[in-house]
Amino acid sequence: MDSAHHPFHELFAQLGLPCDPPSIAQFIRAHSPLPGHVALADAAFWTAAQANFLRETWQQDADWTNQVDQLNKALRAH
Repeated sequence: MDSAHHPFHELFAQLGLPCDPPSIAQFIRAHSPLPGHVALADAAFWTAAQANFLRETWQQDADWTNQVDQLNKALRAH
């Protein structure tokens, strides 16, 4: 696994989403709670490109894995 560290907000920028704290909080509120049976990448609110990025991150254990895991937990916690 690549050891590069990315702050959580950079994941939102990578996904093409607003990445300021209020926008991130709003996104999480708007899409939570994500049901346990739905994989993060399979959530209906992603574009195809976003879903592919998330799926590939998990499959390749890429340097974004920690941030994707953090997002997954945040979306399920509310």
